[in-house]
Amino acid sequence: MERESFEDNEVADILNKHYVAIKVDREERPDVDTIYMAVCQALTGHGGWPLTVIMTPDKKPFFAGTYYPKTSSRGIPGLMDILIQVSGLWKTRKDELLASSDDITAAMQKSMFTHDRGDVTEDVLHKAFQYFEQSFDAEFGGFGRAPKFPTPHNLSFLLRYWKMTGQEKTLKMVEKTLDSMYLGGIYDHIGFGFARYSTDRKWLVPHFEKMLYDNALLAIAYLEAFQATGKNQFAQAAREIFTYVLRDMTSPEGGFYSAEDADSEGEEGKFYVWAPEEVREVIGEENGARFCRDYDITASGNFEGQNIPNLIKTGYIEGRGQDREKLFNKREERIHPFKDDKVLTAWNGLMIAAMAFGFRVLGEQHYLEAAESAYQFIREKLKDKGGRLLARYRDGETAYLAYAEDYAYLIWGLIELYQATFEPLHLEQALKLNADLLRLFWDEENGGLFHYGSDAENLITRPKDVYDGALPSANSVAAINFLRLARLTGDHELEEISRRQLATFGGTVSDTPMGHTHFLMAVFLNIRPPVEITVVSSKNTAETVQKLRTVTKLFLPEALFRFKSLDRDEPKTLALMPMLKEQTAIDGKTTFYICQDFACQEPTTDLEKVEKILTKINSSHNQ
Repeated sequence: MERESFEDNEVADILNKHYVAIKVDREERPDVDTIYMAVCQALTGHGGWPLTVIMTPDKKPFFAGTYYPKTSSRGIPGLMDILIQVSGLWKTRKDELLASSDDITAAMQKSMFTHDRGDVTEDVLHKAFQYFEQSFDAEFGGFGRAPKFPTPHNLSFLLRYWKMTGQEKTLKMVEKTLDSMYLGGIYDHIGFGFARYSTDRKWLVPHFEKMLYDNALLAIAYLEAFQATGKNQFAQAAREIFTYVLRDMTSPEGGFYSAEDADSEGEEGKFYVWAPEEVREVIGEENGARFCRDYDITASGNFEGQNIPNLIKTGYIEGRGQDREKLFNKREERIHPFKDDKVLTAWNGLMIAAMAFGFRVLGEQHYLEAAESAYQFIREKLKDKGGRLLARYRDGETAYLAYAEDYAYLIWGLIELYQATFEPLHLEQALKLNADLLRLFWDEENGGLFHYGSDAENLITRPKDVYDGALPSANSVAAINFLRLARLTGDHELEEISRRQLATFGGTVSDTPMGHTHFLMAVFLNIRPPVEITVVSSKNTAETVQKLRTVTKLFLPEALFRFKSLDRDEPKTLALMPMLKEQTAIDGKTTFYICQDFACQEPTTDLEKVEKILTKINSSHNQ
């Protein structure tokens, strides 16, 4: 629509004469997008982007739809015809349009963004699994048919379901999906990183746009799969995602950029496709022929006469690193897709969580440094003078009071940073942001978090969402954060808030659990006996973290680590986690306290014994 209509003089003339035209970046204003997308779905039965809404001057909508061509064709009304017709109605039947907008707004305020309360039991987890089992594509991985979205939190949920039940077919579904996505064209085999989704069932032809949030959540899913299986291809996928992000999506100041477009030179995917002769020219006849055979690059092509490199037919291969690097360097000479270089607090929170988790699992220091640097960027650039978190930074300018997802995702990132470093400042900041989140967004009457804060612009309604779509909802992420922070600190009030959070949305989630898989991970955490590992040591934190490497490779999503230093930051640590006061080091040695379901084992200084205990816990399932 941008090219067809909004850059067209005829359309512009009509808009400028009869309307006030407003273009919304839905990533900067998710509150606006959420409200009017709900209107579109209610009025038309479907949603999507681009989103087209016509409303009164006081923001009440009376017309909504998605894509419209410039002129009517194939039964689809054209934007010009719609604009002219509505303009005429505004002049001749304005009262009817105003009445319609009042009715739509009243209905939205009454019924949209409302949720059914109720208990969420283990049965809901089984119901969600049954849906995924029935819709699983055994041949190509993923769920349902085209288009296919990665939706990494579905996979993270299934890993926890496998952990809870021991059903190997659950793990096989996750492995097959992760393998298929990585081997497919949705993955950039030359420059790394995942595109948004696949237009076909085989994961071959992507919508070539790359989003920061997809790559953050996918990195976490691959890392968890590596923990669960020990299979190196999953660690490799995570490493390559991070390579892409650190190389192409990190600003000089440390923040992470938002996205890269699908188009370059006016053509979708042009930057990413190859012809066989191009490959041979870069890496030679013999290597080129082998590379083309391995990566499905043929004279006839697999995408509009060109080729998307993929390994769908050949599977995992070894020893093509130098060829790939030469092709990457050659591709760098092409005109690049547009890079959306705005820095969003929410999506940075996700990548901070992924990088910190990546350091914990893979032990690579530069992931931790990148996570720390991105958080420092947010502290310096994305807070106002009063300390209020902000949502967006670009080219020296900050804008928009942060939304619930900004807080929830960043708190997640800080919890992961604490788990990776044992730095009490990260836990302290997570708790402070969590207190701000509750103060500004919490619904005291009904529970749950509103989309925008009590100090923000007042829109026609105040949405509260729990649906886990391409991104997990703020309410789902916060549900996990509340539980983890409560258990880290022993805060009973926060534990009660976490229970209230689960109950607030329990009925809605129970009705359609497959649409709330991140929320279901909070349910898993609530019903799974918690595992708490406290380390008391006079050793420096970095050395202790290194000693725990073998332990942190285990897939223990219900586990939390605490650290008490005997020679630094002890007052701050005890203020945050007062239950550590009685835990001491045996004979001055690094001592481990392991508690499961609030029953503690005898403390030990033997790391091998710790590993055996946690491995036993890790391998136990509730059958």
